[in-house]
Amino acid sequence: MIFVDLGHGSLKSRPRRSAVDRLYPLTTRCRLFLTGLRSPWYGGALFMKTTTSKKLFAAAQRVIPGGVNSPVRAFRSVGGHPLFIKRAKGARLYDVDGNSFIDYVLSWGPMILGHAPAAVIQAITRAAANGTSYGAPTELEIRLAHMVTEAVPSMQQVRLVNSGTEAIMSAIRLARAHTRRDGVLKFEGCYHGHADYLLAKAGSGVATLGLPDSPGVPVDFTKHTLTAPYNDINGVRKLIKSHAGKLACVIVEPVAGNMGVVPPHDEFLPMLRALTREHGIVLIFDEVITGFRVHYGGAQALYGIEPDLTCLGKIIGGGLPVGAYGGARELMQQIAPAGPVYQAGTLSGNPLAVTAGIATLKQLKVPGVYRGLEEQARALAEGLAERAKRAGVPLMQTRVGSMMGAFFTKEPVVDYVSAKQSDTQRYAKYFHRMLAKGVYFAPSQFEAAFLSTAHTSRDLAHTLASAYTVFQAL
Repeated sequence: MIFVDLGHGSLKSRPRRSAVDRLYPLTTRCRLFLTGLRSPWYGGALFMKTTTSKKLFAAAQRVIPGGVNSPVRAFRSVGGHPLFIKRAKGARLYDVDGNSFIDYVLSWGPMILGHAPAAVIQAITRAAANGTSYGAPTELEIRLAHMVTEAVPSMQQVRLVNSGTEAIMSAIRLARAHTRRDGVLKFEGCYHGHADYLLAKAGSGVATLGLPDSPGVPVDFTKHTLTAPYNDINGVRKLIKSHAGKLACVIVEPVAGNMGVVPPHDEFLPMLRALTREHGIVLIFDEVITGFRVHYGGAQALYGIEPDLTCLGKIIGGGLPVGAYGGARELMQQIAPAGPVYQAGTLSGNPLAVTAGIATLKQLKVPGVYRGLEEQARALAEGLAERAKRAGVPLMQTRVGSMMGAFFTKEPVVDYVSAKQSDTQRYAKYFHRMLAKGVYFAPSQFEAAFLSTAHTSRDLAHTLASAYTVFQAL
């Protein structure tokens, strides 16, 4: 049964046209409704029932800035209001109005086993019965640290923290202390958390909302931050050589995942490794997204490049808040209390998060898991590209392992500038029409899509059939 909530009262009193009114002509909206399709937003509601989500969003905006606790969730770049989720299981989300969706956001990457996998839920339940936080060491922390160091050999020692942002802040502090330099080189469109000095030309939510690079951040905080185009080998080489004596570290997403998915050129990561080693600069891989996602050993195992420091998050917490940074023993022994570089956290090594991480990594070590993810992801990415081509829609489909990007542009996407050439209005239409067909992609052109071990061939078939219908209507 189709539910219609125009949300405006009478036509005479209807206010100015919404973003979706502008995206979709009236004739198109009427045709979609009359043919029984659950279509995109009209006047702030879906042609599927979204009454409760709409009420909750209104309530949330009264007590939470923008109604959400992370900006990209607000649907600002695609229009409409966010759907409030009640539960999730396997590859599906279920919202408060009873709608269900095949989920390719997966909590922005952590849920590589799908939602609520039995082994992880059971482990968390057992751990919670013993207490939720101790503020003291546990054997569980040692077990997770061992699993991480075995999977990622460049991380001889690991410090657990509470988020990817915290891991990266701490790693950069360590790099500065080790080198006694202040400079940081990052890449345009790469998002490394919301630390003041890292918001210059950031991707992810900053790109989604079109915000200034670093509002509210004093110039002094960013004066030591240099930015360069991702994949610009010659430009980066010149920049590093000209600032070598001032640079403490180069930080990079080995696969860019916060401007959509942008793979590295073949020579890009080897060049960074060679130059940083030559000039005594600490190379930091931000593997918060790619760690245990593109390979059990992360992107550094996939590409055969070992950084000096690695930052992790997302998957190693099995869906609970976590972060980690690590590297060679020589570097990590400078962290307090072993050394003078201070970093601490009340909930660091939280027993529930660590338990969830251990249970998740155990499942990922099962032979064939990554092969299966690779095959499913390839089928989906190639299927989307082929159907877009058949429908005459320009689409650049990118993929590394089970993380994917889809850019509505004719030109190759190799950096932030080329990513921003994508047709975001067309992406908004694509997002809403896929949502109406029960497929949940990220509510932003500049975010990644992910697969899990819970996605089935039937899920992929439904996604591809829906995408072809949507592409034909774009």
